[in-house]
Amino acid sequence: MKVLVPVKRVIDYNVKAKVKSDGSGVDLANVKMSMNPFDEIAVEEAIRLKEAGKAEEVIAVSIGVKQAQETLRTALAMGADRAILVVAADDVHTDIEPLTVAKILKAVIDEEKPELVIAGKQAIDNDMNATGQMLAALLGWGQATFASEIDLDGGAAKVTREVDGGLQTIEVKLPAIVTADLRLNEPRYASLPNIMKAKKKPLDEKTADDYGVDASPRLEIVKVSEPPERSAGEMVASVDELVSKLKEKGVV
Repeated sequence: MKVLVPVKRVIDYNVKAKVKSDGSGVDLANVKMSMNPFDEIAVEEAIRLKEAGKAEEVIAVSIGVKQAQETLRTALAMGADRAILVVAADDVHTDIEPLTVAKILKAVIDEEKPELVIAGKQAIDNDMNATGQMLAALLGWGQATFASEIDLDGGAAKVTREVDGGLQTIEVKLPAIVTADLRLNEPRYASLPNIMKAKKKPLDEKTADDYGVDASPRLEIVKVSEPPERSAGEMVASVDELVSKLKEKGVV
């Protein structure tokens, strides 16, 4: 079985994002970038399937700027077999929209023919949570989102999903799209020997034009601003006073 894992280059989750002075977007100058954490979980799960003998090859795919090579090398160092970079933008501030990503991924899947796609449920920079679902619709494949457990059995995948009311277990026939949630696993750290080996693993570079997809943005960012600062709280002397204050403000 061949498993394909899309990965995205985002601001490292430990970095506090800052807005540009002109309000045109997020300032990425001299900012540490890394793999989207949910995608890292997806890569780990694909590698575990290979280690368990349920998958033969793991392919990492990234769509964006040339600098995403670093992100793909991280996936290769973790244990992916090869990688594909689809250059769809020149400016690091350009965020490729979910539908465009889904269309490019569909073209890659048509070419590679994997039986399973494991993706992160969402990217931490735009929080779209749409690419996996769009990709399933374009392919006509079954989908299992927000996965906290995956078990492959024959030609199907049994997936435990995190839903508002708790956990839900469903079964989807392969080929299928699965999106990874936070509790699916804990990603491994890439060892130094594996980082060195990753430099020799194949990384193909293509463009959106190679797949006949127009990557120009459909959305326009009008303005980006910092969230408003929280106002100071108000101290009360008793529960009765608290209830009275809440009633005044229309909370209760």
